Amino acid sequence: MGENVDRLRPTVEDEYDDTTSEGSTVNVDPKDEAVDGIEALVLSFLTQLDSALKPEETQEVGSGPTRSKKKIELRIANRTKQARDGTTTVRALKFPQRFRYASSRPFAQLFRVMDIVHEAVINEVPVTKRDIYYRHASLFKTQATVDRLVDDLAATFNVGRADLNVRASPKGLLCGSCIQIRLEDGNVITPSDSEACLIPHAEDIAVFDVDPELSWVLIVEKEAVFQTLCSSEFTRLPEIGRGIILTGKGFPDVATRVLVKTLASNLPETIPIMALVDGDPSGLSILSTYMDGSTAMQHENDKLAAGKRIKWVGIHLSELSRLGVGKDSLLPMTSHDEKKAMSMLLHDAPPYPDTWRKELVHMLHTRRKAEIEILASAHSDNSKHSGCPVQPLLSYLVNKISLFSTNATID
Repeated sequence: MGENVDRLRPTVEDEYDDTTSEGSTVNVDPKDEAVDGIEALVLSFLTQLDSALKPEETQEVGSGPTRSKKKIELRIANRTKQARDGTTTVRALKFPQRFRYASSRPFAQLFRVMDIVHEAVINEVPVTKRDIYYRHASLFKTQATVDRLVDDLAATFNVGRADLNVRASPKGLLCGSCIQIRLEDGNVITPSDSEACLIPHAEDIAVFDVDPELSWVLIVEKEAVFQTLCSSEFTRLPEIGRGIILTGKGFPDVATRVLVKTLASNLPETIPIMALVDGDPSGLSILSTYMDGSTAMQHENDKLAAGKRIKWVGIHLSELSRLGVGKDSLLPMTSHDEKKAMSMLLHDAPPYPDTWRKELVHMLHTRRKAEIEILASAHSDNSKHSGCPVQPLLSYLVNKISLFSTNATID
């Protein structure tokens, strides 16, 4: 990497600014906010429990005290729904309540997660969601229960998941020697142009060093396609200049989204950031996660959503016939695909680009979808780019990257 580099800091804030009643600004550590929030929830529970255990005096003369019929209720964020003003709504955990199972289990699950998170923050020892699950697998039943509760607590206390000292196991991969990652412990990760490396947790990253020769960034949905591009040293082809390729292996993890957001917020507009996803509703849903964030982590979308800086290079179902791919080579849409496509067409917050909507309509009309790997069956003159590997996928991307590098404003 050259001497002149751009240093990009990850979009993860360690401190929040708050304003006092006198107008002065103080720094509020979100981890302190998390600890205070957990302790306040526990105190609320104990206070309600004490009140519920106290007998109530009956109004009838001569009768003794009766047991209280008060319910214990805790309110936490409901990330699946938003109020009309865009704020997160809440859901209530109540006890006792009629359930198929003991109504105390949701409370036990919540308090066990809070106990582990409280310990992790106080002792400054990070823990993974997987660790939390395996500590009491019989209580949680599924990993999804832990995942939901951790994100619910973060939204409830209005902090990031990282502020709870809870991490997801990293899965995103990066390829390309135009970037270096300097960690807080002093170590440096230097990706190569032929081998992938894991994208580390955002909290461990001090700064990204980006080489001024960087010409493009490509996000790839699938690991298999990513590995193909990486092994072919696609990031250093002379036809398109030097680039970076990364993948979240399907729906991306937080570390991958933080990297994409950091690049989108700091790289000049002349460097296109592009995405290659399947030509189906799920592929567009993954693209939307990079651009607009996700419902599950909407309270952190300001740090995770890269916005319109990301451009969709393909694959587009409508272009495949021109590339020599016949309809019979495409996959049929499932009922799930069709429902998802219809749901996306009705989506209006934020509205999807016209290009996306046209492709979704085309999918529904033809009842066909396409995976990226379909390009391997393409046989057209477009796959014979001079000076480029003959493999259709590489040729396809060379043409697309060249186009987007020339006109970075294309949607």
